[in-house]
Amino acid sequence: MNLPATANEDLLYSVTGGIARITFNRPQARNAMTFAMYDRMAEICQEINADRSIKALILTGAGDKAFASGTDISQFRAFKTAQDALDYEARIDRVLGTLEQCRVPVIAAIAGACTGGGAGIAACCDLRIGTETTRMGFPIARTLGNCLSMSNISRVVALVGPARTKDLIFRARLVEAQEALALGLLTEIVPDVETLQRRADETAKLVASHAPLTLETTKEAVRRIRPTLSREQGEDLILKAYMSEDFREGMDAFLNKRTPKWKGR
Repeated sequence: MNLPATANEDLLYSVTGGIARITFNRPQARNAMTFAMYDRMAEICQEINADRSIKALILTGAGDKAFASGTDISQFRAFKTAQDALDYEARIDRVLGTLEQCRVPVIAAIAGACTGGGAGIAACCDLRIGTETTRMGFPIARTLGNCLSMSNISRVVALVGPARTKDLIFRARLVEAQEALALGLLTEIVPDVETLQRRADETAKLVASHAPLTLETTKEAVRRIRPTLSREQGEDLILKAYMSEDFREGMDAFLNKRTPKWKGR
């Protein structure tokens, strides 16, 4: 089955020869995610779950500067109440949970920056292929002063361990490709973007040729093994971050391209 590319807001979707592809298509904004893009990605994963002709899914970003640079900060301007923060985290948990539970192997083809929510998306994928210029991390401690969703914290800890998770977030640093490979944030590195897309296609075709139920049951078994902190268990942490003066300050500083002045409240 070959389906032409379809667009919903700034996310492109196509299917060729049983391989599905989602492209985050906002290169002018380093492929920052809008709420509509998150929702469309989850919708596509549900469509794939219902279509047994699809054997693998590739996620990638348009251009060579970024896979995805996280949630578009302008989306937070409407935050007024505690419920806004809880609703946002519920949306992220739902969307990324749907991606993580997509029945087919999901391959992230990562060029350039993969940060914040973009790194959270990558952590949901089964295989992550980067280039020599790939940089990954969660720099929220120096940008917004918010927190990762509870499910994202759980995924990152499962990938790199508690100590390295704290190192990544406390130091607000982006790790280069070779370190990301050593940590387990990447599973493979290729030289450039052209090779990246070719390698992603080759990998998708390879896993698509394998026994689908072996892949599906293995994927689900690994997911079930991982301890997961629920949103409800971390609700107090979400509200502490998103309802703080620091989050407002971080958002304003980011949008106005200045250094934030943290108050710790």
